[in-house]
Amino acid sequence: MGYAVLAAAGSSAWAAAVAAGVTLALNMLARTPHSPAVATAVIIVLQTPAPGRFIPLLLGSAVLLVLTGYAASRVRRTAPKYPLYWW
Repeated sequence: MGYAVLAAAGSSAWAAAVAAGVTLALNMLARTPHSPAVATAVIIVLQTPAPGRFIPLLLGSAVLLVLTGYAASRVRRTAPKYPLYWW
C-alpha cells in the first residue's frame, strides 16, 4: 500500500497518514491487525526506498517470520497450531 500511495500522492506526512490508515483498514478487514505492517507503509512513503531492493527484503523477511511461527507451533505440543484461522 505504501508504494501505491507514494505513486499517487508523493512523499509527505499527509500521504504517510493516508498509507497508514488504508493499510490498517485492510488489515482489520482481513482480521489480521499488525502494526508493523502499518509502520512499513509509513516508512515507504517517507523514506522512498528503491522497490527493486526493498520488496525482496520485505518478502523474504515475511516468509521467514511465517515459517518460524509455523515451525514453533509444531515443536510445542501445547502451543496453538499456526495459523489458527485464516478468515
